[in-house]
Amino acid sequence: MATMPNPSNGSIGLRTAAHVGVAVSDLDRSVAFYQTLLGTEPVVLDETMGGPGFAQSQGLPTTELRYATFNLDNLGIDLIQFQQPVGEPAQVAANRPGSMHLCFQVDDLRSVFDRMREAGFDFLGEPYTFAEGEVYPADALGTEVAYFNDPDGTNLELIAPKGGFARNT
Repeated sequence: MATMPNPSNGSIGLRTAAHVGVAVSDLDRSVAFYQTLLGTEPVVLDETMGGPGFAQSQGLPTTELRYATFNLDNLGIDLIQFQQPVGEPAQVAANRPGSMHLCFQVDDLRSVFDRMREAGFDFLGEPYTFAEGEVYPADALGTEVAYFNDPDGTNLELIAPKGGFARNT
């Protein structure tokens, strides 16, 4: 576990994300899943990385991996299959510390949800709309969400944000 930095030393101020990396067990299967989900081809496909310096930078004894990259309008998604060392599957769930989720913003959640279901995507439940008393700030009322997983269990979300959840882009 990481040590906590001392906030009295000042803020670092990072403001722009470049990409999110998702560890996968089967790169080809995951590329097919994300290709269908995103409706685009990867900009990098089946590239490799490895070597002792790279391994050391990740706190691993050795590293050999294959990866693919998809570029969204505002973020890259790197799919990474570690060939050496092969890791154990994570026990991910929305409530498990250390688990993350990747959220995709949509305008019409129900339409996207229905199209995804027809295409064979499985959801964890039905779409949900936040009601009064369930979400703050109150101007986020009406925000719609739906949750699903990728083939390795990575938590994914669709959101049609309202008010306090809407981002200025």
